[in-house]
Amino acid sequence: MLRLAAFAVTSALAATVAGPLPPLPLGRLLATPDRLTISMADTGNRRLDREYRLECGPVGGDHPEAEGACARLDQLAREGKDPFAPVSKRQICTMQNGGPATARITGTWNGYKVDATFRRTDGCEIRRWDELEPLLPSGRS
Repeated sequence: MLRLAAFAVTSALAATVAGPLPPLPLGRLLATPDRLTISMADTGNRRLDREYRLECGPVGGDHPEAEGACARLDQLAREGKDPFAPVSKRQICTMQNGGPATARITGTWNGYKVDATFRRTDGCEIRRWDELEPLLPSGRS
């Protein structure tokens, strides 16, 4: 019994001297990685017209620019932006056509379900697409 009391006192003193332990980064450890499927069509570049898989945290999948795509999504998250949000119906957009390219992105990102469609049908949609490069590969090459 005396040994147990001595251990308790010693442990309490050691904890007081060492200070509180830092919190464990359980949020990211327990979280599943971001997994997205990007389906591209009518880009004008047959090599891009296909389905890509992208994983972030850690980076993986067959996306041609996986590192850059994950970095771009991380940057948008730090800026508090939702890269998959549709263009606001109140937004005034220039009447221009960026071609027939379409992309559909599904999966999960930052713990949220994603199901977003991208087209280059007006100035706002073109900007929305371009802001996601390299996640949405450009059909310009």
